[in-house]
Amino acid sequence: MRLLFLAVLRRHTGNAVTAERVRDHLEAAGHVCLLKDAFDLESSSEVAHLIRAENLEAALALHLYRGGRLLQGHGIPFGIIFGGTDLNEDVKQREKNEVMGRVLGEARFAVAFTESMKETAQTQWPHARDKIYIQSQGVMTVPNAAFNWNTFLHRSGINQSADNLHIFLLVCGLRHVKDPLYLVDAFSEWHREEPNVYMVIVGPEVDPLFTREVKAKVKRCPAAESCPCSCFRTAGVRLLGEMPQGDLHAALRNCFAVVNSSMSEGMSAAILEDFVQLAKRLVREPALEKELVANGREYVRRYHSWQAERDTYQNLVRTLEGSTGE
Repeated sequence: MRLLFLAVLRRHTGNAVTAERVRDHLEAAGHVCLLKDAFDLESSSEVAHLIRAENLEAALALHLYRGGRLLQGHGIPFGIIFGGTDLNEDVKQREKNEVMGRVLGEARFAVAFTESMKETAQTQWPHARDKIYIQSQGVMTVPNAAFNWNTFLHRSGINQSADNLHIFLLVCGLRHVKDPLYLVDAFSEWHREEPNVYMVIVGPEVDPLFTREVKAKVKRCPAAESCPCSCFRTAGVRLLGEMPQGDLHAALRNCFAVVNSSMSEGMSAAILEDFVQLAKRLVREPALEKELVANGREYVRRYHSWQAERDTYQNLVRTLEGSTGE
């Protein structure tokens, strides 16, 4: 089957990663999947022309409003995948809410990543209750076997034995909403107490203005002109640029712990203080570390299976086959 897949494909976003993964699932089932950025298509008529030109038989959209609204009325069956913006922002605007309700009325199925997303959608659009399915996002890592942890540390400007280090890795694009500077002062203070503790921020320079702010905070190392590394330094904190996915996955496997910060979580200063206390406990209690790692692996196995995600999308898209309207 020839499918049109509309998604918001801005680089360095979760949507782009999800879209690529879902396309891979569909193509593995033998479908031809034409992935297009919804922002590149200006009107429904442009989509109609694309459907005719490419002889497309069905469609899928990641984002109910941004992509789904372009699929209405074309005579081909389609499904949608809810985006966070749909249920956290667009739903609050009356006009967009009404458009999304009409899209759901025409869609054959809708996918929510969590139970809470499904509940929100069902509350807003009760008529679509029976067509909403839950499928958590699948996880598959592909660490580069040739990755060298000591080389990574050297690039970060950390010249200590890897055996004695505790590296906390924060992976994010440098943009305001991810708030990568949230933990900088706390880690700097901790590093002064325990020099083997570091936070390394890894990610692309998404927002140029905010990137300059981050680099000003995480000051350039004193010998930057003669130093071959591309790092920026402040006490206990290092800033690296974008890494290939395989290298990044290998770094995640080698680091002591992965941390995350985001303004969308609404974290308070009290949470920041608790984080450092809990992180110190994690460093000092190896048994707790092993327990958390084991529990994390089991949670991912049970709730974020890549194979289960593949099966779900392949089965749902199969319901679109042979049902093209006239």
